Amino acid sequence: MRFLRMFSNAVIAGGLGAVYLAMLFLQLNPEVPLYPVNLAPLIVTVGLSYGVHLVAFFYVVTVIRLILSSEFFSPGWVSLRVQSWLLVADAGGVAALMWLNLASYAPMLRHDTSRRMAAGAAALTVCALAFLSVALAHYSFGRRKGRVGGSLVALALVASLVLPLAARGPGASPPLFSRRLEVDQPLRPPRQTTRVVLILVDGGSLDFVSMATLQGKLPNFGRILDSGAAMHLATIRPTQPGPVWTAVATGKLPWKTGVRSAARYRIPAAHDALDLLPDNLFAQGLLSFGLIRATEHSSASLQARTLWSILGSAGLSAGIVNWPLTSPAQPVRGYLVSDRFYRPADPWLEPDDPASIYPLDMLPVARSAGESVRRSPESGVLLAALPTSGLRQQISEGQPVLTDRMYEQISRTLDASLRPNLTAVRVRQLDFAGHEFLRYAMPAQFGDVTDEERRRYGTVLEQAYSRIDAMVGRALAGLGPEDLLLVISGYGMEPMSIGKRLLERAIGDPERTGTHEGAPDGFMLAYGAAVEPGRKKVASVFDVAPTVLYFLGMPVGRDMDGYVRTDVFTRDLTDPRPIAYIPNYG
Repeated sequence: MRFLRMFSNAVIAGGLGAVYLAMLFLQLNPEVPLYPVNLAPLIVTVGLSYGVHLVAFFYVVTVIRLILSSEFFSPGWVSLRVQSWLLVADAGGVAALMWLNLASYAPMLRHDTSRRMAAGAAALTVCALAFLSVALAHYSFGRRKGRVGGSLVALALVASLVLPLAARGPGASPPLFSRRLEVDQPLRPPRQTTRVVLILVDGGSLDFVSMATLQGKLPNFGRILDSGAAMHLATIRPTQPGPVWTAVATGKLPWKTGVRSAARYRIPAAHDALDLLPDNLFAQGLLSFGLIRATEHSSASLQARTLWSILGSAGLSAGIVNWPLTSPAQPVRGYLVSDRFYRPADPWLEPDDPASIYPLDMLPVARSAGESVRRSPESGVLLAALPTSGLRQQISEGQPVLTDRMYEQISRTLDASLRPNLTAVRVRQLDFAGHEFLRYAMPAQFGDVTDEERRRYGTVLEQAYSRIDAMVGRALAGLGPEDLLLVISGYGMEPMSIGKRLLERAIGDPERTGTHEGAPDGFMLAYGAAVEPGRKKVASVFDVAPTVLYFLGMPVGRDMDGYVRTDVFTRDLTDPRPIAYIPNYG
């Protein structure tokens, strides 16, 4: 019977822990109203995922307490002595998670949301200390002052549940966003003769590039490192392509753009969706096990103007290819081919979605350009370079290498005829390769790589960098005398921790060893006649848009959160041209 009573206490503590964790979800999503139709499904989902594990953990702890105890230990069905100690773990653990998430997600949260979340975390921290004080004063060293101690535990428990929610507020749906009607009205005479070429790379590391160039590899990257500017690029969390590249496109914090994560997350039976899942909580497992469903963002999610939209209003043209969150394709002065024109999962499908390209009359041209790559002898070479074993079906079946090459060819074809002031194309193969093959490129970091695996897969990541290096070379060859080339990696890649690797094994992906969840730095490389060579101080993903606007002779919006990196350019460019500002671009 003692074990049943210990189990009942573990169930109570696990349930309260699940409620505290549900409050963490609500703190990160302050727009979700505190309606029963939202609260009940959230608590049930958190209880089924985390609460069950907390119950098991607390039960094991109490059993160990029984085994190690020198005195008779037989708690009641609801033991205040046991609960006071378990509540220290509940409240203290979730308070620590609140502080960690507040630090990780600061750019994702509005200032008032951060303030409220800090107040809630502080309240829960104080309550955890109160539980600890009561446990030490009333329920330690054989003490059993039940009436006073019980009253204090009950008071602290009510405060720990009420105060964080009171600090958060009741929640309210965000205001409706009205999309600006684009009117071609130049703000000031722009520099019409100059062009900016952007190559966007998912998962690239400046350290890897630098090391490879020192070994005589990646000659085109080496050319930029020798004669151009290079800097690490600080990124954001959650480190996902959608919010990262939206920050690059707008120069604004995610809470201003409306894109705080890769998707919106809906709990079954809940009325309102979530924008953020907690960090440091293995929350992606909720998606893997189907407890939460994800709906990808689209261009309709954007609540801030993009770089190409701003340029279009000033009479400058842009050609955008494979940028995230560009479907359905919005009108642009120039052309736009969204990231859903081809999918890496099946590039063999004929693109026929009119919403994936603008203007629509470019569809036959883009389709023909992609088809020329797919049918060329080069495609066979590209596919032969991919692993063919069943070890990496995501790579061997997904064909991201071929998809990247098709997108590049589309960009080059349309660029040759239209010559826009801004050209941007994104490649994804390095992200795919990094997730699956990082362990073979860095075997010393993992220790479980055999010689055979290293021989077969050790160069896969390097080959991906080499293909991007060749793409950089083609871009360098097409630059005009006044043009600017920016190679931008929005985030890097790093080895996955042992705990994360064990989780990946548990959910069925044992070979996934590279991650960017910890927000590893990306990079920005600049090359052109106006570029001041050398290594520069760390920049951020928010600095790209203001820097491009400045180079093209446009003012910078004061509501942008990035800075113009004038240190990238020579004094001949910057001295006669001070940075101009306007309040905002609407």
